[in-house]
Amino acid sequence: ETKMHCVKLLGQKLMARDFDRQVAELQVRIAVLNSYTALGIPVTEAMG
Repeated sequence: ETKMHCVKLLGQKLMARDFDRQVAELQVRIAVLNSYTALGIPVTEAMG
């Protein structure tokens, strides 16, 4: 649910008219969200 909210923040309408370009546009949006998610994940390392 939280991810869908983030997708909606990027815009609800697609700019492209061609189906293949719409797919590419959605893939770019998902890549942006995944990169933001990766920045927020803590890196844990074993000590000792």
